[in-house]
Amino acid sequence: MRWCRLTVTGGDGRVLARVVLEGRGTPDLAVVDEVARAALQAARLGATIRLGEVVPELRELLDLAGLRVEVEGEPEGGEQALGAHEREEELHPGDPPA
Repeated sequence: MRWCRLTVTGGDGRVLARVVLEGRGTPDLAVVDEVARAALQAARLGATIRLGEVVPELRELLDLAGLRVEVEGEPEGGEQALGAHEREEELHPGDPPA
């Protein structure tokens, strides 16, 4: 099963690497660990990573783990629907707490 496509981009915008993360069954925390390690290594080199074609199960795991990476088709930082409610509350400070 293909879990996602990971692209490493240098500070100058040049694509340095493209990797497909895949395996049997659904992704688990080991996959999240690999994405986190790739993001850390890229940051050390002044590069960034971007995920594409991410399966929903991996998106959920990344969100649960609190790992914010850029995902194609989403706002920069990888923020997803789970954070939208919090941002909405911040935009309306006069509203009573939920």
